[in-house]
Amino acid sequence: RKGGGLGPLRHHHAADWDPFASTTRKADADLISGTKKIKVAGRSVNVSCSGSPSKGEPVIMLMHGGGDGLDKMAAIQKTLSKKNRVCSYDRLGAGASDQPDGPQTFSSTGKILTGVLDRVAGDSPVVLAGHSLGGLIAARYAPDHQDRVQGLVLMDATPSTMVDDITKAIPESATGPAAEVRAQNLAIFQGQNPEKLAIVDGRVRSAGNIPVEVIKHGKQYLAAVPQYGPRLEQAWSAGQREWLALSGRSKLTTATNSEHYIYLDQPDVAVQA
Repeated sequence: RKGGGLGPLRHHHAADWDPFASTTRKADADLISGTKKIKVAGRSVNVSCSGSPSKGEPVIMLMHGGGDGLDKMAAIQKTLSKKNRVCSYDRLGAGASDQPDGPQTFSSTGKILTGVLDRVAGDSPVVLAGHSLGGLIAARYAPDHQDRVQGLVLMDATPSTMVDDITKAIPESATGPAAEVRAQNLAIFQGQNPEKLAIVDGRVRSAGNIPVEVIKHGKQYLAAVPQYGPRLEQAWSAGQREWLALSGRSKLTTATNSEHYIYLDQPDVAVQA
């Protein structure tokens, strides 16, 4: 499912993910304006930034869904940049960034995000605004980086229990198109996606008391899956509610006229959040 936004989680040792490992927490003198390739952990990462920085104000980092790239978020970036410093980037395996060396985990994709934030935000706080898979990655990243992430906007973010949701909603006995949807999604979870990200479900952890805006789609699109669509929609809605556990200041809203791509279908709702 294009842009289905499915995301990885693999158990990793604490040593793999050190929020303080970075020693380059300063935005370089040459502020990135427009699109530029930067080096992160020896890889070329495509980054786009616009808008003027304001001291103490957060940098907004837009995070694209699975199968997409930063170009898809260009319009919302332009709108937000009128009043904010806004950046976006192509994750490894997406857009114009390098391919990953091998299978990716939340730890490895998080290290790339840390490197990008070091370069574009320095010591400034950041708000992560993620769509679909980008939302899942943002929500998994924030609890380990509470010194830096001061807000989250999750736009129809892939639920944290997506593997379990799919396997329960569409049984193994399913046939036809539903069986195809099940098989395709489970393959994506196992890392058969452009980013080579492998997915394991995980619980929602607290990211402190930061403001969190969770926006879910209001126009049913998963219902197109024969027989099992309504169950998928229910599971997706439940998954959106579960994201509220990220913070004591979480809020859930529904983009009533939007399918999955909230920032394209109802950009005003995304911008407001």
